[in-house]
Amino acid sequence: MRLLMTHFSPAGARARLSTLIFHRVLPRPDPLFPDIPDAQRFASLMRRLRAWFNVVPLSEAVERLFSGSLPARALAITFDDGYADNETIAAPLLRELGLTATFFVATSYLHGGVMWNDRVIEALRVFPGDTLDLSSIGLGRLELPAPQARRGAIELVLARIKHFEFAKREAAVQAIVDACGNPPIPELMMRGDGVKRLVALGMGVGAHTMSHPILARLPDEAAMEEIGGSREVLQALTGEPIELFAYPNGVPQRDYTGAHVAMTRRCGFRAAFSTAWGVATRASDRYQLPRFTPWDRTPLRFGLRMVRNLVRTRCATA
Repeated sequence: MRLLMTHFSPAGARARLSTLIFHRVLPRPDPLFPDIPDAQRFASLMRRLRAWFNVVPLSEAVERLFSGSLPARALAITFDDGYADNETIAAPLLRELGLTATFFVATSYLHGGVMWNDRVIEALRVFPGDTLDLSSIGLGRLELPAPQARRGAIELVLARIKHFEFAKREAAVQAIVDACGNPPIPELMMRGDGVKRLVALGMGVGAHTMSHPILARLPDEAAMEEIGGSREVLQALTGEPIELFAYPNGVPQRDYTGAHVAMTRRCGFRAAFSTAWGVATRASDRYQLPRFTPWDRTPLRFGLRMVRNLVRTRCATA
């Protein structure tokens, strides 16, 4: 597998940078979301990456990509949103294995907040019935008899309301929580001290807006405040320059546009990342660098997925 990856991802000017996205690492498997790695599975995956790739800190990887000095099979690891388990589980495991990652943090949730999607997930997780009627908000009746059906219902609801205007989405989320009996929602995000501990563990920190909005749905002034404001908060917390940014949701032209690419430049970031699949080359737009999430469980399928992604280059699209 290493030889195949070296063929598609050589060193130097023809190098290709693979960048992986994660969100959470759980203490134990979640039957509702089995694709989210638990600590044991994550550690196994990181050992595999360490054996197959040259894992490079993201900030260094970006500069070496454009200077033509990346090693063969270059790869960087990122996490989005700022979940508490990033600091308590993922970062210590990475440190133990001699690896590093960059954590893109949505700063409005650093002090006990809960992201809107988690409010929906956790409310539907604990709803005691097998059928939930959300017809009053246009979402019909959800059948929730078993984990797989419940997971499908959650994914359907999230997809339906994700791109609502902010106020409409908040109203829909609250209606769903109320229909589920208004259960207590656990605090899942890290706090400010967690960001500091990430830095102390040798990890990188990047900005991910303040409230994780769909930037393309915001007025330009609000979008600029989200992008620049998150950088200011994180710089104040860490005492270090925050030079990398990740677009929330991150699908080009749907979740962000060329106007937002220009905003990241004006805010002083050195690079920004989308969620478009593929690898970055020296011809890529440094403010729209690709990332992806491989989901395969077996080593062979995972390796083939990584090779398949290596042949998908993405250049400037702004």
